[in-house]
Amino acid sequence: MNAPVTRGMILCAMSSVDLSERFFRQVDAYRARTYRLRPALRLKSPDDAVRFVEERGFIFFWPIQGVELPSLWAAVAGDRPVPSEHDDPGHISWGWKDALLGSRRWYYAKALRGRATIISMEVAPYFYALSENYGAPEEDYLQQYEQGRMPLETKNVYEALLQEGPLDTIALRRAARLTSRESDHRFNRALTELQVDFKILPVGVAQAGAWHYAYIYDLVPRHFPDLPEKARFIGERTATAKLLELYFRSVGAVPLSQIGKVFRWSVKEREAALERLGGEGVLTRGLRTNQSREEWVALAELLEPKVRKSSAQEEPSPRSTV
Repeated sequence: MNAPVTRGMILCAMSSVDLSERFFRQVDAYRARTYRLRPALRLKSPDDAVRFVEERGFIFFWPIQGVELPSLWAAVAGDRPVPSEHDDPGHISWGWKDALLGSRRWYYAKALRGRATIISMEVAPYFYALSENYGAPEEDYLQQYEQGRMPLETKNVYEALLQEGPLDTIALRRAARLTSRESDHRFNRALTELQVDFKILPVGVAQAGAWHYAYIYDLVPRHFPDLPEKARFIGERTATAKLLELYFRSVGAVPLSQIGKVFRWSVKEREAALERLGGEGVLTRGLRTNQSREEWVALAELLEPKVRKSSAQEEPSPRSTV
């Protein structure tokens, strides 16, 4: 559930400009549009869902508490908690997601924060460019393993898919020799780690297992063979700036710490992207509320001209870490 923007006076550092209620109401209204929270903007079909993802660049499937980002659930069902009842009308989004697996109309995987994320095909290369995949699927993972940055179980799961092709979850556990109940955590951790690093993704659903429902997994470069080439010439700074701009085009304004809750970037990478977007006039930073001294960052277009000017002229404030 997406909580309203925390109320409180927001100030440009070293400034007395009060943006309080008016500013936060504006951000709430902005998100109501970009998140598709208004009833008239709700998604009605899988095609609507694909267009929504293309508009936003990337979204969560479910809303994540404490993390600001649009979700497919809220754009279908409205800004309310996800119910446990399987017959809730909002759960039609689950069927859309399953039907689109393998369609290559979007990229679905546990990507951001290891949670279900949907990425447009236009934006996927920017994420891939930031991953530890350098164009050799048969070799990149071995380097990570030999350097102690990939657990043995994760290596085994990847090699099973590499050698045998797409496998459903049940068959993949057998191929990776992780079928015991004690290995549940290690197997699930391997699946998540490989998805976060854009190495594997679910591409379909099989009638397998006790519940007759199991994801089918495949290697990213095998399912999307053109993705590595599209990402090849995208530099790190270009990718981070692109993704950060898309993020703010969705959320409008957030505390600086929110960036670290969404992206696994170093402070140096984050600061480089913020500096670039600030220089281009896309973002304004150095904003503060009277309830917290944490820095806020906002789309420049959401701020009054005098506030943008005040923030641009001020001395840089101390950088907080993520």
